[in-house]
Amino acid sequence: MSTPPLISCVILCHNYGRYLDRAITSCLEQEPGDFILHEIIVIDDGSTDETEEVCLRHEGEVKVIRRSQQGFGQSLTDAFLLSSGDWVAPLDADDWFHPSKLRTCAEAMRDETLFIEHWENVVDADGNPMLNEPHPGGNTSTLVVHRDAALSLLPASNEIFFHAFREAGRGIALRNPLTFYRVHPRSMTDRSTPGVSQDYRADVCVALSDHLRAMYANPPAWASTRQLRRISWHFRALASGHKVESAMQRKSRVSAMLLIPGMLIGTLRAHGPIAPWLRSLFSTIAGRPLVRLSDQERQADS
Repeated sequence: MSTPPLISCVILCHNYGRYLDRAITSCLEQEPGDFILHEIIVIDDGSTDETEEVCLRHEGEVKVIRRSQQGFGQSLTDAFLLSSGDWVAPLDADDWFHPSKLRTCAEAMRDETLFIEHWENVVDADGNPMLNEPHPGGNTSTLVVHRDAALSLLPASNEIFFHAFREAGRGIALRNPLTFYRVHPRSMTDRSTPGVSQDYRADVCVALSDHLRAMYANPPAWASTRQLRRISWHFRALASGHKVESAMQRKSRVSAMLLIPGMLIGTLRAHGPIAPWLRSLFSTIAGRPLVRLSDQERQADS
């Protein structure tokens, strides 16, 4: 890139005031590199805890947008609508960035790249490691997204929307663990009730697929109509896979079996690998979920 990219760090916060200071500090203490930290924004989505007090301690260092609660999807959408950098690095307020995050990601920014994802360190509520090795990312705090391209996918209900850039061949995946992903009892995603997390992801994938289909007549600069069709089917297949897993976790084997053909159709139309479908098929035949509930506490939204 001819000039250093401008990067906006946008922290999404609803009642995570006890973690917010560390999130803000991690943005302020980024190592220098070939980028410009354009702004740090905190979107306070109707918090009723100490969030406001924490923001006041950083007055002059961060821009704070405080409003009544509108939900995660609107906060994520606003992260792109209200920022003005070339790239947006969203950060859930209960997570924090490694000091080398922006420098490392800036080194991966190329003209054709619109989406950067990286690995993460999974930690508990107190910040202590939960896993011995880094974990693949894909969730909010492990992404850096080109802002102008992201606008074409808004409104976004979940960070999965931006995974469309990866499927279009416009993404880069780094194995560097550049985020500390905190798992705690008050995490936004319910991973303890059978099927809830999978049902939520399925709904997001369907919504994204529908959004991509609506773009067929006027495709964005980053994908052709043919690519949009393939990517749309990819997320339909993913949705079916999540629904199969949900049914298996709820011990509804018949429901899971009925979903298997739809998953296969989506996989074939997306020209995707058959392995995920085979895993879901064997899971259904064996009567065992692919994801144990005990594992879900360590699972990112990837």
